[in-house]
Amino acid sequence: MGRPRRLRRIFREPNVTYFKPRGIPMKDLKEISLNVEEFEALRLKDFEGLDQTVCAKKMKISQPTFYRVISSARKKISDAIINAKAIKIEGGDYRL
Repeated sequence: MGRPRRLRRIFREPNVTYFKPRGIPMKDLKEISLNVEEFEALRLKDFEGLDQTVCAKKMKISQPTFYRVISSARKKISDAIINAKAIKIEGGDYRL
C-alpha cells in the first residue's frame, strides 16, 4: 500500500468544464476526462509561461510529480484534438 496522495493546490476552478469539436453530435463523440490539477498545470506552464519548478512550488508538489501531471494533461489534450474527442474537466485531488 502506497502513501496517500497529497492534495494539489489550485488557484481557481475552471469556468468552463466541457469542450467538444464543432459539428459533431454529442452521441457520436468519445470523451476524455481531464482532472482539475491537470488543467491547473496546463494553465501555469503553457498559458502563464512559468518555469516548471515554479509551477510545482505553486501547486505544492514536487517537480517530478508536476512533470507527470503536465505530461498526462498534454497527452489527453493531444488525443482529444487528433481523435476528435470531447474534453470534460472534473475531479482530482486538489484544494483551492
